[in-house]
Amino acid sequence: MTLKTDLETYAYGTFLEVWKERDGYVVPSDTSVTLSNDAVNIDATVLYADLADSTVMVDTKQPQFAAEVYKTFLYCAVKVIRSHSGEITAYDGDRVMAVFIGEKKNTRAVKAALQINWAVKNIVQAKLKSVYKNSTFTCNHVVGIDTSKLLVAKTGIRGSNDLVWVGRAANHAAKLSSLPHARPTYISADIYKNIDDEAKTSNGKDMWTALKWNTFDDRLIYGSNYWWSFA
Repeated sequence: MTLKTDLETYAYGTFLEVWKERDGYVVPSDTSVTLSNDAVNIDATVLYADLADSTVMVDTKQPQFAAEVYKTFLYCAVKVIRSHSGEITAYDGDRVMAVFIGEKKNTRAVKAALQINWAVKNIVQAKLKSVYKNSTFTCNHVVGIDTSKLLVAKTGIRGSNDLVWVGRAANHAAKLSSLPHARPTYISADIYKNIDDEAKTSNGKDMWTALKWNTFDDRLIYGSNYWWSFA
């Protein structure tokens, strides 16, 4: 079979095949979905944590320094996410994707984001300065969070595949994490409406500022500079 024939056969078969879907109550793994038109539907909250200005850092700093920043940022983000029962679903260079399902999934995701903000400022940046005393580098990041129904399928080829998370939450959370780091945390209106007061207010004051998302029809989102310190 030629490469052209192989690609044509796969494309035609994929578009023709009937989907086999089922509801999921745990975060799917790469062993629970097959490469055929097999999918799991879940109600999920997606968090993306992204290291800001990494292109500038890579262009202006030694690669070893940049790698150290990547490693410490991602390590702290992942540990915080897991402490709130979030499941790590993908790494993409300088960012990580996590999925939260179940009870209080929105509140847990937001608390994780606020604690990542605290960790970046008080652990990553602080320890960086303790070692690189003359460095003027500041570690900045952005976390984006949204919630929706997701269809989870497997893409790729045998021996080289990954899960694809199809739905608004995955797409919008990723794009929210690309917004300016002046506010390290951005959430959708659906997240804001469905979080507990502990993740919404601090000493009676709303931690979130309503914003227009200019690149998405001026839809309502919320940004915050607040953090949640570790106990």
